[in-house]
Amino acid sequence: MTQSDMLNKVRSAPGFIAALDQSGGSTPKALRLYGIDESGYANDAEMFDLVHQMRTRIITSSSFDSARILGAILFEMTMDRQVQGIDTADFLWQHKGIVPFLKVDKGLAPVANDVQVMKPMPGLADLLDKARAKNIFGTKMRSVIKDANEAGIAAVVDQQFEVARQIISAGLVPII
Repeated sequence: MTQSDMLNKVRSAPGFIAALDQSGGSTPKALRLYGIDESGYANDAEMFDLVHQMRTRIITSSSFDSARILGAILFEMTMDRQVQGIDTADFLWQHKGIVPFLKVDKGLAPVANDVQVMKPMPGLADLLDKARAKNIFGTKMRSVIKDANEAGIAAVVDQQFEVARQIISAGLVPII
């Protein structure tokens, strides 16, 4: 199946997009909710191994299927790992029929004008190239609007569309 098959699925299939993109900052909380507290791992490498095992159990579950799930957003380290010996994005698409997306933002800047724009994304072009090589279809990037502040909302929209143009130029589909 090709990018056009993925595009057709995103355009027409029912389902939701599953967020499997916890990053370093949110992974300890995700693991705690899963029943593993900080005493269950000694360092970041062990923490990320545990969260990948958790994600693998989710992805390989018979309930995690294309009848319910349209796409899945992956963290970069998840994209770089494998599920049952197959690159994660390829496993999602080839074995589950689920379209792979990649979280590309590097977190949020402090609140200004009642919004949080994305922090700078050094290396975005390289990350997008790697994502294409790993058969990722699209991207997710997060900003937060806390209140109806015209200047703040304009800053969020401007940044989202500026980055989206870069993503489209790399051959990926952004979620804005």
